[in-house]
Amino acid sequence: ETLAVRMDRHCENALQLAKFLEDHEEINWVKYPHLPSHPKYEIAKKQMNQGGGMVSFEIKGGIIRGSKFLNNVQMMSLTANLGDTRSIATHPASTTHSKLSDEDKLAVGITDGLIRISVGLEHINDIIEDIDQALEKSKN
Repeated sequence: ETLAVRMDRHCENALQLAKFLEDHEEINWVKYPHLPSHPKYEIAKKQMNQGGGMVSFEIKGGIIRGSKFLNNVQMMSLTANLGDTRSIATHPASTTHSKLSDEDKLAVGITDGLIRISVGLEHINDIIEDIDQALEKSKN
């Protein structure tokens, strides 16, 4: 499998995940450059063939819910190193940016419910299923 084929799959999976999350009742917002809802969508479509492999979204319920979500993903890897062939989930507010003040977090766009997914090459149904079950389990 060539690198180009892998990148195509990263991007296709990320777009499908972004579309799924955009319609999910437990999500406040989704950021992915090839979603029409993205503020820079028109520029992204002109400058990029595809939207890349990263999807960011804000889960309802803030820092506690974000931590619970991360604790309930089963298939995804939990690491600060994004960009693997496997899907990776991060919750910056409780991990990489946890030492920052609330003001400093917000200044760099880190909200308490922000989740970042580096979308991997797994089957998209498996990725969505893992995120959906983690969202459900994190409600309690």
